[in-house]
Amino acid sequence: MPYEVLARKWRPQVFEDVIGQEHITQTLVNAIKTGRLAHAYIFGGPRGVGKTSVARIFAKAINCAEGEPGIPCNQCRSCREITEGNSVDVQEIDGASNRGIDEIRELRENARYMPSASRYRIYVIDEVHMLTLPAFNALLKTLEEPPPHVKFIFATTESHKVPITILSRCQRFDFKRIALPKIVAYLEKISRHEGVTIGTTALAMIAREAEGSMRDAESLLDQVISFAGDKVSDDQVPEILGIIDRGLIFESSSAIIEGAAPRCLGVVEKVYNQGYDIKEFYRALMAQFRNLLVSLIAPEENLIDMSESDRKEIRRQAEVAGAEKLQVVLNFLISREDALRYSTYPRLVLETTLIKLCTLGEYLSFEDIMKKMAFLEKRLVPLPPETHGEDGKTVLDPPINWTPKAVEDDHTEKPASGKDTPSHTADPRGTTDPAMGGEKGWEAFLQFVSGKSKMLYTILKDWHFKALTEDLLEIENGNQKFSSGYFEEQDKRDQLADYCRTFFKRDIRVKITARPIAPAGEKERFAHDDKNKNTTEASELPPEVRDAARNVLELFEGKLINK
Repeated sequence: MPYEVLARKWRPQVFEDVIGQEHITQTLVNAIKTGRLAHAYIFGGPRGVGKTSVARIFAKAINCAEGEPGIPCNQCRSCREITEGNSVDVQEIDGASNRGIDEIRELRENARYMPSASRYRIYVIDEVHMLTLPAFNALLKTLEEPPPHVKFIFATTESHKVPITILSRCQRFDFKRIALPKIVAYLEKISRHEGVTIGTTALAMIAREAEGSMRDAESLLDQVISFAGDKVSDDQVPEILGIIDRGLIFESSSAIIEGAAPRCLGVVEKVYNQGYDIKEFYRALMAQFRNLLVSLIAPEENLIDMSESDRKEIRRQAEVAGAEKLQVVLNFLISREDALRYSTYPRLVLETTLIKLCTLGEYLSFEDIMKKMAFLEKRLVPLPPETHGEDGKTVLDPPINWTPKAVEDDHTEKPASGKDTPSHTADPRGTTDPAMGGEKGWEAFLQFVSGKSKMLYTILKDWHFKALTEDLLEIENGNQKFSSGYFEEQDKRDQLADYCRTFFKRDIRVKITARPIAPAGEKERFAHDDKNKNTTEASELPPEVRDAARNVLELFEGKLINK
């Protein structure tokens, strides 16, 4: 007796054998039991998930004369003929090779005749989306008003290519990819009945390669058994199927996160020498960084299919990298995929991509940057008036106050005595009337915000005050691009409105006026003028102090103030 491959030997023969499509099989069983049979069905979904198998089982169930409703007996003549594929009344047509209008006209002619030995004449058209448009048009009338003894079942992997005029005349069922645990459990059942010893880890690797297709999983298992025999070890499966070694994937992601370019080049060398497809390795690397990001964002959602030890390593690497860097790396890999796909030298593209990823450096979110800026502002204090160090060198003469523009903002009035008052208070409501309007009210509000949110205070200082009335606060965006779009998000505007309500003790509508950012040339001219001015003022400083001052001034767009 000739050998029968596992995919055919273990093909489902009743609805209960279909894995992962319970939402469809239960609907069809209920329809058979209640007699609510449609004249046309369309089964759509990925390859190898049971579309054609369900169509055969459905054909047997509605033609079986001996079994219970919805459960074919698989023993009667009709069931045996359909199972063997030689039934006269159930015809399976390949839509890819019978796609023309002549074949559909012949089908229409044959559909007029009554079934020879069954209850219904059933036409199963696989890959129906391959039919030509004239063929679809020829099928429309018969599909809309078929003879009562005819049922149509269409199967396709690309439902979106089927004309809407056909879809509207059919009951549509969408098949899903089969979950990895269900594939593993079914493969364990097959292995046990076939007398094959294979571990769960090896079966998980096979199921992962199948990508939700039970037929592909059975074919891969057949291939592994053919190579390894009745005893399959976990180490043999990657070698047989050409699966990228997980150790190389983890090593490459670790090297990218740590910025170790030499290690990345070593990984590429191993990939090349071991004969792996570089494009396949690139896909696996993108999936790895996807898993890293998912493990950080949704660690409890079970969105990653891998062993527990791999999960721990994934989590460790993700925490070291951080969500911002993982997002940047993943976006970069996605953007460079086309360059690798169409390159005649993919190894070179892979090496340059990995080196670039290693030199990206640390990435901070917008809020992290603002927090660091606020921290640096606190640490900026006047330079000491000491003019000579221990070695006799001049430190600073005359004394200079180092004040960035970002913090050069006097929000309080000086008393008549001329004595200075503190520039910040914990809560200005104790000394300022919240009902005041105009610029004084805006300055007092800024002091209040500084005690609540340093980031929002830093943003508002760059914005321009326009007007403050009883029920309206009007402000205009600042000169910096990173702060001008801060209030585009609704939650940021709500936060500002809440602070206004709390400080002014009344509802105030915030009106945000947009103005164009100064052209780059104009900005550069202003920056050049300020730089020349600051350079002149600091020309008398020692070179070491002058260089440090210039760096800080360029970072914060500040200026030197002589006292």
